[in-house]
Amino acid sequence: MSRHRLTPQTLMSVRRHPALHTSAALTLLVAGWAVTAGFHGTAHSDSRAVPRTSTLPAWSGEPSGIAPLTSIVSLPAAPAASPAPSESVHALSAGKAAQKPGRAPDEVLSERLQPLLAATSASLSVAVLDLTDGRGARYGVGSGKTYDTASIVKVDILAALLLKAQDADRRLTAQEKAYATSMIQVSDNASADALWNAIGGSRGLDAANHRLGLTGTTAGTNGLWGLTQTTAADQLVLLSAVFGQDSELSAASRTYARGLMGGIAADQDWGVSAAGTVTGLKNGWLQRSATGLWDINSIGRISVDGHPCLLAVLSRGSVTMDAGVSLVEKAAKAAASAVSGPA
Repeated sequence: MSRHRLTPQTLMSVRRHPALHTSAALTLLVAGWAVTAGFHGTAHSDSRAVPRTSTLPAWSGEPSGIAPLTSIVSLPAAPAASPAPSESVHALSAGKAAQKPGRAPDEVLSERLQPLLAATSASLSVAVLDLTDGRGARYGVGSGKTYDTASIVKVDILAALLLKAQDADRRLTAQEKAYATSMIQVSDNASADALWNAIGGSRGLDAANHRLGLTGTTAGTNGLWGLTQTTAADQLVLLSAVFGQDSELSAASRTYARGLMGGIAADQDWGVSAAGTVTGLKNGWLQRSATGLWDINSIGRISVDGHPCLLAVLSRGSVTMDAGVSLVEKAAKAAASAVSGPA
C-alpha cells in the first residue's frame, strides 16, 4: 500500500525512518515566529493507530499520578555543543529571518496552498523554517486564531516534564521514562494522563510554555490536554526548543526528546514526513463529537534536498481522517518547497 494512501479500515503501514541523529557538527538556526494519536469526542487520544471506522474506547479517567520508583535512570549523554544559532527566536519573530531573492516565501506558500484549500472546506495553519538559511514561511497564522492540539501536545508535555526535572536537579525516573517513551512513540493516552498530572496539569503546561516562548498556546482545562489551543507558529517555537541550541531545555533534555521523536511507531509515520526525510515527528488526529469533522495535525523536523526544516501543519474541519491526512501531507510538501525550492 502507498505510504500516502490510507483506507477506512486501517492506518497506513509505512517504512519507519531511522532514529534521530544528533551530530556534534549540526548547527541549527532556531526560529519561533514562526502526533498524535486520535480522538473521538473527547480530548484524549488512543494509544495506537486504529481503524478509521472504529469508535475509540471511552477514556476511563485520569490516574492519580506517577507511581514512585526508587531507581533513577540517567538521560542519554548529550552531544558535543554546536555553535549557537545566528538568529534568536525573537529576531525571527520580528520577521528578520534571512530571505533569498525573489518572491516572499509567504506569498509562494499561499499560492501553492490555494488549490488544496479550494477543494476542501477544512482550514489550515502552516509554518515552516529552513534551518540552512533562516528562510521561513507561514500561512493562516492570524491573530487569535488557534487550533486544537490533539496529541501533538504530548511533545509539549514532555518538554514541561524535562524542565521540571531540570529545576529539581534530578534525572527522570524509570517510570517517567517509560511513560514518556509510550506517550511519544506510540501516543499512549494513559501515559500522557500520568505525565500531565506530574507537570501540574494546565497550570504546569502554561508555566513551561511561558519559559519556552510559546505566546499563542493555552493549555486545556479539566484534564483535557488534547483541547490545548495552539498556533503553527508556536509549534515552531516548541520544535526550536527541542531541535535548537538556544533553549531552556538542557542539552541532555534536548537529546532525549529528539531521540523519542525520532522513533515514532511505523504506523504513525505520516504527516510532515511526506515532505522529506524525517528526523523527528509527532502527529495528532481528533474527531469532534459535535460536528463529526476531523482535526489533523503534524509537527516535526525534516530534511529536503539537504535542507533541514522545522515544519508544523495544523488543520480542522476535514470530512474524513483520510481527507485530513492527505490535506496535511500536501500542505507539508507545499511548505517545504516554498522555502527550499525555487520561488
